Amino acid sequence: MTPYTITLIGAPVDSGKDRKGCIMGPDAYRTAGLEETLTQLGHTVTDLGNLTAEATDIPDHDHLITLPQTVGWTRTLHAAAKDAAPRGLPIFLGGDHSLALGTVTGIADYAADIGKPLFVLWLDAHSDFHTPQTTGSGNLHGTPVAYFTGRDGFDAFLPVQNPVPTNQICMIGLRSVDPAEHAALADTEMHIADMRAIDEGGIRAPLAEFLDRVIAADGLLHVSLDVDFLDPDIAPAVGTTVPGGATLREAHLVMEMLHDSGRVTSLDLVELNPFMDERGKTASLMVDLTASLLGRRVFDRPTRSFA
Repeated sequence: MTPYTITLIGAPVDSGKDRKGCIMGPDAYRTAGLEETLTQLGHTVTDLGNLTAEATDIPDHDHLITLPQTVGWTRTLHAAAKDAAPRGLPIFLGGDHSLALGTVTGIADYAADIGKPLFVLWLDAHSDFHTPQTTGSGNLHGTPVAYFTGRDGFDAFLPVQNPVPTNQICMIGLRSVDPAEHAALADTEMHIADMRAIDEGGIRAPLAEFLDRVIAADGLLHVSLDVDFLDPDIAPAVGTTVPGGATLREAHLVMEMLHDSGRVTSLDLVELNPFMDERGKTASLMVDLTASLLGRRVFDRPTRSFA
């Protein structure tokens, strides 16, 4: 296994939704031993600590009450992602999924600078394809894919210099998409494997097909892993639980296939709400999945006790 140079970047973003608690996510990953686990696999790991959101002079909005904070986080994370990408593999420790407004656009700018296409694997129960105008809840963690693909309606945010083409995005695990998002997705070239498709045909084939495309294009691959990609029976620490998610083995298979591809260049770990966890169960699982992505094999799993 080729060792990676990994940068951990804490992003305690808690402005993208109503239910609070994701602010504790980055430190929960640290408590669950993320740095130690990756170091034991032979990687060089540097933890930059937690970032703070850039201050903005954007006024509050009646419908989007966290708009100023989310715009500030987007600016901070865009700069951090673009700065960290040349030094190795950045892992962004969230924080809610609105952090991807900044991480993906920052990585996209880096990819453009080096003349490589950026592909995005979105592992999530939700498509997050709303805009600030179409979201009924006002929760901005449901907007990042719309933003980094260049949809209109993000006037308060940084202009997207290098939108990710929708045919370079694969969504796996969808099972909660509202009618407005469904209609918008139908006009894209996104590769989508919802949970029914996975039930019928398995999780391997759609991911293998997407990875083949990434390899053929010699692209960079950003992976955005939301806790709610997983079934809540194994990962309860999330504010947007949707039954019927990926099983333990399906999730590890995805991570092992990503490692085998050798294409992952950046990673989001998002929506962990430790306040809702069961003795660190979800944080530990997310660390284990990250270890699988970075080289731990199925026979190398440690025995865990939560007694």
